[in-house]
Amino acid sequence: MSVVPAGVLPGSVRAAEQGEREAAELGPRARLWPSLVAVYRAQLSRARVARIPLLFVATFQSVGILIMMRGVVDGGSEAEAVVAGSAVLVVAFVALNLLAQYFGQLRASGGLDHYATLPVPPAAVVLGAAGAYASFTVPGTVVTAVFGCVLFGLPLTHLWVLIAVIPLAGAALSGLGAALGLLAPRPELATVMGQLGMSAALLLGVLPPDRMPDAVRFARDLLPSTYGVEAMARTFAAEPDWAYVLGDLAVCAGVGVVSLAVATWAYRRAAVR
Repeated sequence: MSVVPAGVLPGSVRAAEQGEREAAELGPRARLWPSLVAVYRAQLSRARVARIPLLFVATFQSVGILIMMRGVVDGGSEAEAVVAGSAVLVVAFVALNLLAQYFGQLRASGGLDHYATLPVPPAAVVLGAAGAYASFTVPGTVVTAVFGCVLFGLPLTHLWVLIAVIPLAGAALSGLGAALGLLAPRPELATVMGQLGMSAALLLGVLPPDRMPDAVRFARDLLPSTYGVEAMARTFAAEPDWAYVLGDLAVCAGVGVVSLAVATWAYRRAAVR
């Protein structure tokens, strides 16, 4: 039986404590922006092959709605609402419907446990996935908008407003879709809620608001994508009122911040269960 000198143990403890401090200095906590970029790239590469067919379906759906509405609407403000609503519908299909399904399945399969073990802030997971899904909407939204303008004889001059409409409407709808998927107790319910949300964006966003009852108009004002539709529709005028356009985009941005914050809270809540 060996005897350990009295001075060795305290020194070992001090050395261990110093080693822990050095390890802590060598392994800082992951910051939000690098983590967000890493999650975004991972989600983008993972979903690229699987989501391209669905994006084609979303674009085909919106183009089909434009062709169908061409037989009902001739032009004017109604045509502007139809084209803008059909373009934003592509964003709703991907950012709201598919993202709700993704987070619902991720929660049911235990995929949240994988992210919970990584030194990644919850906001980075939500924002990275939402940004990746919203990125898939860009080609389909542009194609739908150009096709609709040509079909209804609307000007293409201010279609550059999609640079603001797509990310802001995408943020609002992505946050809502992620929250629905994370809060749903079962993935089937997440799928149903995502599809109901997309149906609401279809009915309330594409149909001209002038023909809607007051109660339906009120429901339309509660839908985040409505303000993206309004912002885009206003730019078809000969002299757009840019103050109203910026106001609608500001509402989209505000709703996006709130919905993504709710989605982050829902992610924290689901990850600790």
